[in-house]
Amino acid sequence: MEGVAIMPTFKTADGVELFYKDWGVGRPVLFVHGWTLGADMWEYQLTALADRGLRCVAYDIRGAGRSDQPADGNDPDTLADDLAALMEYLDLREAMLVGHSMGAAQVLRYLARHGSERVSRVVFVSIVAPMLHRNADNPGGVDPASTRQTPAALATDRGRFATALADPWFGNGLPGVTVSRELVRWAVGLFLQSSAKATIDMYREFAYHDFRPDLGAVDVPTMVIHGDSDAMVPLEQSSAKVAAAVPTAELTMYETPRTDCSSHTRTGSTPTCSPSPNSDLASASIRVHSTRPRKS
Repeated sequence: MEGVAIMPTFKTADGVELFYKDWGVGRPVLFVHGWTLGADMWEYQLTALADRGLRCVAYDIRGAGRSDQPADGNDPDTLADDLAALMEYLDLREAMLVGHSMGAAQVLRYLARHGSERVSRVVFVSIVAPMLHRNADNPGGVDPASTRQTPAALATDRGRFATALADPWFGNGLPGVTVSRELVRWAVGLFLQSSAKATIDMYREFAYHDFRPDLGAVDVPTMVIHGDSDAMVPLEQSSAKVAAAVPTAELTMYETPRTDCSSHTRTGSTPTCSPSPNSDLASASIRVHSTRPRKS
């Protein structure tokens, strides 16, 4: 219709419509957001990197933001296949994939299911892998009581859960960390745009999934970024293990305190969605990584 802006979307094989942003011209960088968030969490990186000659793509995964919210498909395999479908739809080649938290685990699963033919390099930011849940085979994982309590809290009062999580998620209260109330409310709004069912389903799926067999599929230069004080996904049980298991990986740790936005509870240290000057650290890291040779 004349005069009406149409959001860019595409349909997956099972008919789910996904919203995406495609900014800039140059080598492609595809961003995959974390649990309950959306493409907008990357807006500062999209702007900075598109202005520096990269083609930046970000999308709302199924169940989040402006994308469809189906009852099914909120699992690692389907989400990895959605990522593959978007790359094929946009014909992205030699792309750098940047994933945050659950989104980083989706990138890992994508490589295991689809390989690296279209991928030049990878950035994992606070990855929820190789395995989050604590059991006999993974004694250093997250307390099982926590993985049981979170779905119950989400089913009872999602708004309260999101609001309680927001300040520690940004690291507010840590020395030298000040994030505006407006930015905190914005993040809560992103959280609540996600489907309640998808939020709970994805938490359960990714908390219990064993990604260890997928690590062997990572055969491109890989930057692994994590905050040193992440309490939700501890560095030692996630990024440190991933970096140690992947020969092509390099671990970059952000130390507390910082004045940028964190990625997980009480990190205060992984810059992704903050407009502060220090959020340039993430953009700079990604930009440097984008110039490295495909194979190391």
